[in-house]
Parts: sequence; C-alpha cells; structure tokens
Amino acid sequence: LGEAVEKRSKETGSHVKRVAHYSELLGKLYGLNNFECEVIKLASPLHDIGKISIPDHILNKPGKLDAQEWAIMQTHAEVGYDILKNSNNEILKCGSIIAHSHHEKWDGTGYPNQLAGKDIHIVGRITALADVFDALGSDRCYKKAWPLEEVLDLLKEQSGKQFEPKLVDIFINNLTLFMEIKERYPN
Repeated sequence: LGEAVEKRSKETGSHVKRVAHYSELLGKLYGLNNFECEVIKLASPLHDIGKISIPDHILNKPGKLDAQEWAIMQTHAEVGYDILKNSNNEILKCGSIIAHSHHEKWDGTGYPNQLAGKDIHIVGRITALADVFDALGSDRCYKKAWPLEEVLDLLKEQSGKQFEPKLVDIFINNLTLFMEIKERYPN
C-alpha cells in the first residue's frame, strides 16, 4: 500500500523502504522492544496513505503549493488515519497512528491536532524524522535533493522544534548506520 501511494505521487518505492528501515533502526536505538520495532518497520510505509485522496495536480505540482493547495495537502493525515483506524490488525493500527501524527511537531506547531512533545505518539515522532531525512535528501518533482550537510543542519536546527531532541541526537550520533540504509535502497 505504501509503495502504491509513492508510485501515484511519482516518488520511488525506495522512499518507503528507507523510511521503514530508518524507523526500525531509530526505534531500536531509542529503546523500543523488538516487536515494536518490527511493527513500526511494517507500518511506517503507510505514513502517506491518505495522499490517495489528494488530486494529482496538487500531489505532483512541480512548484510551491499555494495556501488552498497546502490546506488540501494537509488533509492527508486525517484521511490516512480514517482509512486505517478501524482495523484490528496491529500493523494497520500502528499505521493509522503514524499517518495521523507524522506531521505533528515537538513544539506543537504541526498538524492536524497541534500535539506537542510526548503527546505525539512515539511511532509518529520516529517516522516524522525518518521521512524528513529521506525526503530532503532525495529528488522530488518539486525540488532537488539537498546535500547531506544541509539536511543534518536542518535536523539540528529543528531539534526541540519539529523533532524530539533525543531522536535527533540518536540519529546524528549513528549517522553511518542510517547512511548504510540509504545506500542499500537507492532511487
């Protein structure tokens, strides 16, 4: 399902694979147990499942979204949650939490519910960092990949704002492990 969304949005299936493995590794390094890490690995590719409801002209727009388009794009978090929330399957339940919370920010300025700090479920906090790291470091229809140093500078600058500081520290202190994943799943 995650790869289907990526194909529709003209991104590569490698993005969801990298996000899955980054999320699993971040979870392990954060102290989640093996079962939780396996679930997040399998559920994190569903983070953007709600994008199936976004019109193609917005989803694949090569330039910056205007305010109305951005408001429509933001609905994908709620839509993804709604698609998955009633499942009894552990992975899909986790996917619903991730879909709903991966755009929340540590400082409470994210969407859809402006949650802050540990009010944001750990699976959402982990997937958010994994997703942003991969998205910034990859070519997209609307931008070129950022150099690694610029991506790391942004992660450091957003520590305590967009991201949980502990997760940023773990990521940066174990960068070689994350870069191995990036190299294993090229675009």
